[in-house]
Amino acid sequence: MKNLIRGSFVLAMSLSVAACSVRNPVETNAPDSEVAAARYVHDGPKRLTLYTMISNETGAGAHTSLMINASERVAYDPAGSFRTEGITAKNDVVYGMTPYLVDQYTRFHARETYHVVVQSIDVSPQVAEIALREAQSLGPVLEAQCALTTSQLMSHLPGFEDAPRSYSPKKLSAYFADKGASYDRLFEYDDDDKSKVLAAFVPEYERAAQN
Repeated sequence: MKNLIRGSFVLAMSLSVAACSVRNPVETNAPDSEVAAARYVHDGPKRLTLYTMISNETGAGAHTSLMINASERVAYDPAGSFRTEGITAKNDVVYGMTPYLVDQYTRFHARETYHVVVQSIDVSPQVAEIALREAQSLGPVLEAQCALTTSQLMSHLPGFEDAPRSYSPKKLSAYFADKGASYDRLFEYDDDDKSKVLAAFVPEYERAAQN
């Protein structure tokens, strides 16, 4: 019976971390000069936005990331694969999260096999800044630990100390819901090969030149 329980646990763990278990083979760790140049300040409220990718087939959680709007807006994308030319990232923090890049980031994760749950909570400037500094202080995250490291980051924030230390993206999403987060879902039915989405990515400066 113990072996059966252990086997069920391992299966659940493998399903919950499936999508953050394979990194983009192209590592991008931008120099500080590029990070500074990519800085984007969003004039909206200071906010934490949790992204949870859910399997359309099984309903299992597959990836977790956190967008942080503080003194600048970034996405903490632990063990993520949203990396290509024109995207400035360092130690799993994606910089320059303009409205265009936020749209691309969200749609990148939604495809025929997965949809994205987007949950937002407005926070004080102090909490947002702590979240930003925590994200920047972390090194590259090990594969399959996206939800765990995001929950650990949250647990260091005032008002979120009770965040569950969990490998489960869905458990962290449920916690965010209990905190009163807004809730939205994005379904798209693009090809499951995310490399094609990245290949079609056009940085904003190139789009501006084309227009």
